[in-house]
Amino acid sequence: MVAIALALGSSLVWGCADFMDGVFSRRLPLAAVTVISQAAGFALLLGWLAGAGFSLDARAFGLGCLAGVGGAAGLAAFYRALSVGRMSIVSPVAACGALVPFTLALATGERPSVFVVGGAVVALAGAVLAAAEEHRADDAGRRRGALLAIAAAVALGLFVYFLGLAGRDGETLSALVGARVGSLSLLVAAAAATRSSLRIDRASLPAVAALGILDTTANCLFVLASARGYLSVVSVLGSLYPVVTVLAAHLALGERVSRIQLGGVALALAGVAVVASG
Repeated sequence: MVAIALALGSSLVWGCADFMDGVFSRRLPLAAVTVISQAAGFALLLGWLAGAGFSLDARAFGLGCLAGVGGAAGLAAFYRALSVGRMSIVSPVAACGALVPFTLALATGERPSVFVVGGAVVALAGAVLAAAEEHRADDAGRRRGALLAIAAAVALGLFVYFLGLAGRDGETLSALVGARVGSLSLLVAAAAATRSSLRIDRASLPAVAALGILDTTANCLFVLASARGYLSVVSVLGSLYPVVTVLAAHLALGERVSRIQLGGVALALAGVAVVASG
């Protein structure tokens, strides 16, 4: 039950972070938001690391680095997919990324009960539907957008899988530092290669930094969950953040929620209830 609560907590915080990221990216350079927020999270981790005597587990750090690279690549592919394809296709496909850690964990020997697996699948289906939007776009970029969305799903799925593996032995700090080093290195390199602006106004700096701290908190909750429960299950529960993002956009911005999305939210909650009762 503790693992379930931690995984759902990570999903809640990730969803809030994604919502804030979407809001900031509408008025600030995307590269600046991602790099500065990730740097703020890294600064927080460095403080934690200093308090722990700068001791890191090499295996957890290495797996965390792989996770971070996957996460940064996944986000880049996802945002690019949104810019060229149909959002109604891109978002649900990207939300299927939880299938990657779910499948890998089962293939490598995890054996949760059939009841729990069924609930996880139902919750994932709900998250995919919650991410669906009745949004019309030109067909020109539909295929390219779909391919980029698949790439984003795989990369983000690998992020969740390797982050979970990194924290499975309880090496929380090593996993988190590795993930941040991996993601920040890739993001900075990409910003330099594309000569993207990393400047934001001073008034926005605290909020963007808070976004990075939220993301780091979500990562921490997920790593703790992976050390206490089946990775196949917590990876799905931790990937329900589209539900949170949709509800936050509706409550804070008044964005319309379609019947399909409402059905997805209900389905995700039902799946969570099944997993919790199992």
